[in-house]
Amino acid sequence: MAAFTIERDGDLLTVAVDGQLVVGNRGEFKQLVFDELEAGARRVLIDFSSTGYIDSSGLGALVSLGKRIREQGGTMRLAGLNDDLRTLFELTRLDTLFQLFESRADALAGF
Repeated sequence: MAAFTIERDGDLLTVAVDGQLVVGNRGEFKQLVFDELEAGARRVLIDFSSTGYIDSSGLGALVSLGKRIREQGGTMRLAGLNDDLRTLFELTRLDTLFQLFESRADALAGF
């Protein structure tokens, strides 16, 4: 399971995922981000630096979040994917749906 750490700075929301993003916690993850969107977040950075595994339900949660954020005129960026996760995103073609960055700092640059 994972712990989620959120930081808010104006309309910028950063969510650090510590652990795995899987079927058991994807609902909590989605609700956390949806609540912040309702409160005015428009730039969303998901930091996976401390994440080792994302299952298909976790990927689905990211897709639905991305859709909701775009509908509200926002942007979502993903950072810190390890080699396995980056390969997963490439194999599922999700690298074409999301902006992927090496690090949180890279993702925040020009955000």
